Amino acid sequence: MERSSAAVSAVRRLRSLAPPLHNNNQQQQEQQQQGRRRWQHQEPPKPRWGKEEEERDGKQKPAGRASKTLPELATALVLLFYLLALRGLVQVSFQQLLTGGAGDPAEFNASRARKYLENITAIGPRIVGSPENEIFTVDYLLKQVKAIEIKSNHAHKISVDIQRPTGTFSINFLGGFTSYYDNITNIAVKLEPREGAKHAVMLNCHFDSLPNTSGASDDAISCSVMLEILHTLSKSSEALQQSVIFLFNGAEESILQASHGFITQHPWAKSVKAFINLEAAGVGGKELVFQTGPENPWLVQAYISAAKHPFGSIVAQEVFQTGVIPADTDFRIYRDFGNVPGIDLAFIENGYIYHTKYDTVDRILTDSIQRAGDNILAVLKYLAKSDIATKSQEYRHGNVVFFDVLGMFILAYPARVGAIMNCIIASVAMLYLGKKVLQARKRAINYLKEFAIALGFIVLGFLVTLIGILLVAVFISLIGRSLCWYTHYYVSYFLYGSAALATLIFVHTLAKKFYYKHANEQFLGELFFDVLLALWSISGVLLTYRGISSAYLCAIWVAFPLLTKLMTYKELKEKGATVKFVTVYLLGMFIPYLYLMYLIRLIFEMLVPIMGRSGSEAPPDVVMGIFIVVVCIILSSYLLSFIYLSRSTKVTLISLTTIFIVTFILVCSGTFFPFSSDLADPRPKRMLIQHLNRRFHSLDGHLEKSDSGIWMNGMDYSGISLITPHLPELNDSIAATCEEGSPLCGFPWILPVNYFYRKTWYLPAPAITPQNPVHFQLLSKEQTQWDSTKLTFEVIGSSHMALYLRLHQGSTLSSWSLGNGTPVVNSLNGDYFVYYAHGLHARPWHFWIELKGSDKSTKGMVTLAIVNHYIFGEDQMSSQLHALLERFPNWIYPLSWTSTYDQFIF
Repeated sequence: MERSSAAVSAVRRLRSLAPPLHNNNQQQQEQQQQGRRRWQHQEPPKPRWGKEEEERDGKQKPAGRASKTLPELATALVLLFYLLALRGLVQVSFQQLLTGGAGDPAEFNASRARKYLENITAIGPRIVGSPENEIFTVDYLLKQVKAIEIKSNHAHKISVDIQRPTGTFSINFLGGFTSYYDNITNIAVKLEPREGAKHAVMLNCHFDSLPNTSGASDDAISCSVMLEILHTLSKSSEALQQSVIFLFNGAEESILQASHGFITQHPWAKSVKAFINLEAAGVGGKELVFQTGPENPWLVQAYISAAKHPFGSIVAQEVFQTGVIPADTDFRIYRDFGNVPGIDLAFIENGYIYHTKYDTVDRILTDSIQRAGDNILAVLKYLAKSDIATKSQEYRHGNVVFFDVLGMFILAYPARVGAIMNCIIASVAMLYLGKKVLQARKRAINYLKEFAIALGFIVLGFLVTLIGILLVAVFISLIGRSLCWYTHYYVSYFLYGSAALATLIFVHTLAKKFYYKHANEQFLGELFFDVLLALWSISGVLLTYRGISSAYLCAIWVAFPLLTKLMTYKELKEKGATVKFVTVYLLGMFIPYLYLMYLIRLIFEMLVPIMGRSGSEAPPDVVMGIFIVVVCIILSSYLLSFIYLSRSTKVTLISLTTIFIVTFILVCSGTFFPFSSDLADPRPKRMLIQHLNRRFHSLDGHLEKSDSGIWMNGMDYSGISLITPHLPELNDSIAATCEEGSPLCGFPWILPVNYFYRKTWYLPAPAITPQNPVHFQLLSKEQTQWDSTKLTFEVIGSSHMALYLRLHQGSTLSSWSLGNGTPVVNSLNGDYFVYYAHGLHARPWHFWIELKGSDKSTKGMVTLAIVNHYIFGEDQMSSQLHALLERFPNWIYPLSWTSTYDQFIF
């Protein structure tokens, strides 16, 4: 019986759809041949194994299962524009300065605050002990406070007290040292209700500055803001529940001395229940909340509730408190010596000119002043009108996790709640991953095997990238091209960023080509996503266990990617890497990537300027290289899948390699000079230069040797190598040698930082003749009843001095009259260091030390050195020092003065 032609055609179509009847071995051979042919023609290979069964089991890919890959060029461009768009949004957020209603008398007036700022900076550098600091600035501030008092509302009462404290303390900073101050200046102003108040909140600024700078941002702007806040609050008819103390402290740059004098000695200090400290680590811009507490989450809640333009992060706080940033603020003093909780605010923009002559009024926008004033006034009002500060001990229950979202608002929650959230999110992720293990034993074993191998490739990629970048950074440092990105920040992206990305992509391209030659792309994309999800989950749990509040970052990088994966899973499984999949995936990852780039921008803003003053020991290119590798690793986390979902990476690798090679050649040729004298945007090289006399006395008191010269300290890794072409006499032939047996190598360090600045230079020069020479003598030597030797000394010298002590073998320093009576040795250099500063009309400095050990040794028991620093006035500059500075190129900012070093053995 014959079949119709239509029936024959139908049968043939059915037969064409049926699977071929081959045995398993024949089927595997054909699939392998097809895979090789498709690999050569860049077609999607058959799956190595997937959610169904493995190929070697002989089961086919189910009907409808797509194996679609992404075109390389289009994918690379989409990802590039995606990241650039995020970076653009971050940049807009950082530059956004909001203004308030300055026309309302009840609001902060930035224009009036700016006039205060201009008048304070017009006085010039305000160094502790100088007339500019102790007389002129004090008179100006008192005059303004008096004018404000006259116009204040009758509901308030203003009290003013000038404090001249003397004291001593030890501090765990820069390895630990001791400070002594005498007759320094504080101006304390109290605004309180007419009937008085038992408790107070405090606002703190400092009006002193470093030499050679007007200190507009550090910290005259803060004092100007405080004057305007005092003016605004005093004219308000609203009653305050708490007093507000405005502390204008005059000795912060002398290592936080004035704040210690207030919090430990002033009668108003006991009433302070919370404080806001105003500081600067840059010039203008936004003020960042970078420290809070300790353990008073209500303070962060107060800031969140009241601040109009919030900007702060627990990440900045935890980074700062690690000590990697070589700075400290009065926050430490109030926290450690007063046990008072507070908020630390600082301007962070343009740290390149922080503590230089370029820190001037014209670089601070009025909008920046308005923004700071709006925030501080609002928070201060909130605290002064609430009774929560008076019950702060009741609310002291752990730390708080806080972070702003693009400067628009702040999210905050208790750290213990954050720990629970982090663990829950990690647990959900582990459940998602565990589901893939809880299947048939054979499938689970194969999945775990492939998971482990993918993890190995990821770790290998990270290690190879880090090693490669470190090699490049070390080479750049060795050939004298470090800091090439200091002025041209984009060079760091092109040099280290392109190399890091190219290396990461290359490692995974090799893995894809050779190990995953016949694997299914969709499965690989899912596999590498799973590995990264597991890594972030484990990292979050470990950080949470260590009590690090910044672990919330890991939670963000688990929660959003997991949700995104669930939204795109079906599309990827059924249709492959389609345009819809890419679109939904990138949109789902928008929030974590945007926030991460925002945070990276914040860290970058603080990190790069610090590299210009980080010392001669740590190569800044190594630090920058590591930072960029970490950034690239994090940013590429959930984008690694696109390497396996793309048809090729050839063009991407060639482009990134070309960018790196061209940038590397330009850097090696010296195209990118690290420093700039452009007045619009200066990036100066910092140097510390002292013209000094040194005298070394023997055990019997006779002068053993002496010399004089100009001592130079390049505050960055390049030292003086870039200066030699301009001043040939400054070269390695005048490298300073350490005086063995002398504390701090026999040089006049103003702080114990010789550990970070070991490469210095010493150019012989005529001796200086200070108008105010140091007077040092041993007043008494006596044996105590507990068999120790007590030596009492008197010193009369400049307003800034230092005392070094180095014990001889067999001797111990059991006690002294400094600090809390227990000597503190510097952990970095092993010597004892005492910083000294005084205001006007100070008395001779008397101190004693008590030594135990044998004094019969011919070498003595202790070496003692007295250093005098003449950092202002007629003794600050010698003719030889001035002549040398005149020859320096204009891209150098020299901090210079004269000093003396006198060493004795007892």
